[in-house]
This record gives sequence, C-alpha cells and structure tokens, in this order.
Amino acid sequence: MDHAGITFDHVRKEYPDGTVAVEDLSLEVTPGEILCLVGPSGCGKSTTLRMVNRLVEPTSGTITVDGADVMAQDVVELRRSIGYVIQHVGLFPHRTVAQNVATVPGLLKWEKDRTAARVEELLALVGLPQETYGDRYPHELSGGERQRVGVARALAVEPPVLLMDEPFGAVDPQRRRSLQQEFRDLQRSLGLTVMMVTHDIREAVILADRIAVFSEGGTLEQLGSSEEVAQSPANAFVEDFLADFGALND
Repeated sequence: MDHAGITFDHVRKEYPDGTVAVEDLSLEVTPGEILCLVGPSGCGKSTTLRMVNRLVEPTSGTITVDGADVMAQDVVELRRSIGYVIQHVGLFPHRTVAQNVATVPGLLKWEKDRTAARVEELLALVGLPQETYGDRYPHELSGGERQRVGVARALAVEPPVLLMDEPFGAVDPQRRRSLQQEFRDLQRSLGLTVMMVTHDIREAVILADRIAVFSEGGTLEQLGSSEEVAQSPANAFVEDFLADFGALND
C-alpha cells in the first residue's frame, strides 16, 4: 500500500448563507500518521474532513492528497480511492458482511477471484474470519463488529488515506476502548495515513500521533503530540477545552 499525505493550503469554506465553517486553514497530515481533529461542536472539524473527499467542496484554497489537487480529480474516482468510515457505519442492511466489504471492488469491476481473496484477507485482518462472519448480515452483528466491517470496507482497495468521522462514537464505552486499541494496532501494522474527527480528547490521546485543536471557524489553535497539547496548551482556548475533560490520564 502506498501512503500519502494530505495538505490544506489556506482553505476556506463559506456557505451560501454567509456562514463560514472554515476560515483559513493550512495544515499537513504526514504519511503514516493518525491526526485527530478535536474541538467543540460546530468548529468545522467534520467540514474539514469532508473537504478531502469532496463531500463538502472548499470555497477557496487548495487540498492535495499525495500531491494531487482533489478539485482537479473526478469526484467519483476520488471518493472510491479514499477510505471513509463514519459513526453509524452505513452498511447495506440487505447485503452480507462479505458483500459489504466487496462494494468498491465491485464498482471498480475487479475480477471475482481477486475480490474474494481481498475480502477474506480484510475480514481476517479485522478479526472477523470469513468462514464465521462472511455470510452474516449487519443486523446479526454487535456495534463493534459492524464498525470493524466498516473499516474493512474502507480498506478494500488499499486507499492512500483513511478518513474517519467519530468512528467509535456509537459503540458502547466498554467495547470502545478495546476497539480503539485494535484499530491503533492495525494502523501501525499497515502504516495507514489517517485523518480522524472525534469529540473526545481522551480518544485522541489514545489514538493520535498528533492532535489538531480547532475553535469556531475551523481555526487551528494548536497542533502537536498528545503530550504537547496536554502539558503545554498553546492558549487559553486550548486550556479551557482540555479542562472540560479533567485530567487526561485518569
């Protein structure tokens, strides 16, 4: 798998009603890292993420993935080439686990044998072996299992980057911690480049190589390792945001 970086260069998103979701963002996600975006509700985190695969299109500025301007690419091909995992997974309820994972390879018209081998490989990778889970339907799975299927589906065509929007938010708290660790181990083993939105600074501390703290208007208040952000808040905004969560090492 080739790993790619993501770059935002003076990116702005203003909606027709004049609302500015992201004012002037310059940011780089380096190949092979997990960068978590955190901040209060409505600060532009998800908008920033969705501009990468053009679910939201920037008003101005440039976003590149592996050096290629996303706005210069065919939008359908772009979205098929970027892994995307959301909170409620979005599995097709009337398709089996194996069929869900095979969705994008099918759209790309892969050979059946190639698709089958890839599905089996990915289900094994996320701890849901084909012989046990391949023929099950989403309603037969736990929340954590559905989320793993979502990750497997997102990785099906070896995307250069993986976007994740509150990926573990719908999983019960006890299961969430182990799922977070399992994902971190998977990311390290594959060297994935991951950009992830979370409302939970504790989750960011567990998962992220670096954390980006946003305030309203997609303003980047601080970018650094979890230790740097926790121990040396850049300003009063970051300090107050962290204080809402109490001690991060509890």
